[in-house]
Amino acid sequence: MKKWIIGEPDSRISGKITSGSDLTPLCAEVLVSRGITDLKAAAELIRTDSLESPFQIKDMEKAAEIINSAAEEGRKICIYGDYDCDGITSTVMLYSYLECIGADVSYYIPERSEGYGLNENSVRVLAERGTELIVTVDNGISAVGEAKLIKELGMDLVITDHHQPGDEIPEALAVVDPHQKDCPSSFKYLCGAGVVLKLIAAMEGGDYDSVLEQFGDLAAIGTVADIVSLTGENRFIVENGLLMIRNTERCGLIELMKAAGLFDENGECRPLTSESVAFAIAPRINASGRFGSPVQAFDLLMCDDPDEAEHMAAELNALNEERKQAEEKITNCIFEQINDNPELLSQRVLVFCGENWHHGVIGIVAAKLLEKYGKPCFVITLEGESARGSARAFGDFSVFECLTYCENILSKFGGHKGAGGFSLKSSDTEAFRNRLQEYAASAHETMPVYVLKAEKVLKPADINVRNVAGLRILEPFGQDNEKPYFALAGAIIDDVIPLSGGAHTKLKLNYGGSFFYALMFRTNTDEMRSLKGQKYDFIVSLGINSFRGNETVDLQVADMRKSGINQDRFFAAEDAYEKFKRSEPLPEAYYKRMTPERNELIKVYTALSDKDIMTEQLYMKSDPANINICKLRICLDVFSELGLIKMDYAADRSHRLVVDKKSNLEDSEILRGLRSKWKTKAAQ
Repeated sequence: MKKWIIGEPDSRISGKITSGSDLTPLCAEVLVSRGITDLKAAAELIRTDSLESPFQIKDMEKAAEIINSAAEEGRKICIYGDYDCDGITSTVMLYSYLECIGADVSYYIPERSEGYGLNENSVRVLAERGTELIVTVDNGISAVGEAKLIKELGMDLVITDHHQPGDEIPEALAVVDPHQKDCPSSFKYLCGAGVVLKLIAAMEGGDYDSVLEQFGDLAAIGTVADIVSLTGENRFIVENGLLMIRNTERCGLIELMKAAGLFDENGECRPLTSESVAFAIAPRINASGRFGSPVQAFDLLMCDDPDEAEHMAAELNALNEERKQAEEKITNCIFEQINDNPELLSQRVLVFCGENWHHGVIGIVAAKLLEKYGKPCFVITLEGESARGSARAFGDFSVFECLTYCENILSKFGGHKGAGGFSLKSSDTEAFRNRLQEYAASAHETMPVYVLKAEKVLKPADINVRNVAGLRILEPFGQDNEKPYFALAGAIIDDVIPLSGGAHTKLKLNYGGSFFYALMFRTNTDEMRSLKGQKYDFIVSLGINSFRGNETVDLQVADMRKSGINQDRFFAAEDAYEKFKRSEPLPEAYYKRMTPERNELIKVYTALSDKDIMTEQLYMKSDPANINICKLRICLDVFSELGLIKMDYAADRSHRLVVDKKSNLEDSEILRGLRSKWKTKAAQ
């Protein structure tokens, strides 16, 4: 279960915003829930009508002059990019611009196996090719040693980047990065493609019009893909870029969108959102750097032959399918590890290791496991004597601080609070695992809980087409401007309807006398049927469904729980159970309270059947007022120990087994161990 935080927007403030604008009441309430208290602040958030002069970024004018002069003089220029979507789009933008103005230009995008950014081998290769000027895009701000080598080899260097600089800035003719301390630009959160967009505008004397027309589509794709803040100038880039993507003349991008299913049966591009880019376009570009070569994506975006582009897009689509299969394979291996050793899930930090897992997707796997299990997650691939890993975290848990704590075990690491990468010797992985848990215990007596935020509790009258359509003005959604979620309090499940043969489920909800349909993707209908007629709370997102000219509001369920659940008690009980599983000391009184009585064991066992049920649903179905989640999980552990149930720990679900002999609860070592902890004290 996720922790819910539900906003309570002040109706007086939202009313003033509504009355002074054409915003719908629900949209105004979302703004107030996010800390917007007046029309001026609302306008600043929603509307960014232009981009600041590119010359506001430090060294931008100098960089533009150097590159323009090199182009005019016929010097050999090489654009040095990166193998992710932001780096590839940045490279395409600057390369195609320089090619268009007649420059002698080439490009270099390192393969993933070479590692991120400039490296000594590639620098020497470029020198051998006669390169005179290297211009980095989406990298370079940390390349101190490589910059010295470039100078020693007689080449010039211009750096354009958007990552945080270190204590030492590389030596270059110009360093363009808005994060430099003495950079006067007002907006700091551009991605690599955003910086390149401004660089090209600077080379055009500061004019954005033609530059946006030519490169706004690629800049928007890079911005969404790199998960930078979708506020301010990035909002402008993406909002305008989405229109350009839909009307793009790049045949490579058109064919890629067709392969991604973004065109309808009539050959028309469907309406595009930032989610379309994030989940359909960007992964296919990224797949080239993960499972093929980033050159494949570069060539596709540069292609001007529709037939060739169709073939190249199909190749990227196939690489993306390969990426999905690799993720699934790794995830299934991890699920097997969990079911073989359920104690892994009780650890403060989840750590999984495997032989030769594809290093290009372990970060994606870590992010998905974090969301599934609500804990910081480290995924490590063992490659002979060396190992490398990727980590994801949330809340107050800092990946970077954690890796720093383990630095004497690691050969290399980097990252920030929410994510990081690292490498170490394969023989040190067990020591690393122990050190991670040691850090987590010392830094967090109680581990952070994964949070799901809702803007407000909806009233039935709030759920109408006009209100929901009014939320579109908040788009594009992304980092720092997330898609809004809302709470329903006390909705009765009137009907449970199977979709796609029961693979997905649609709920008919009676909410305050009004009826609404709510979709639950990847939720088996059979698991939901027993909830019919019960009162539940929901977290949902809102959308509009159009069918034969009729528009209705669609709800999509993000989370649900039985009405009346006290979440603070739930998480306290969950924490107690995990400490018990880790053999960490608990207050003496806890052991007696977490020991299930015979009648409670019977009640839980009766609630089970021969069909799988999720533990949270079983909790809601049993007796949540008296049997908390800690006691329920101990009941399940006892039943599993005695061979009465089959427990899938990875999926957190269970079902009864057919047994041919009577089991004695007194044979349970779990129960005996628990009772000994408090009966011994009582006897004393």
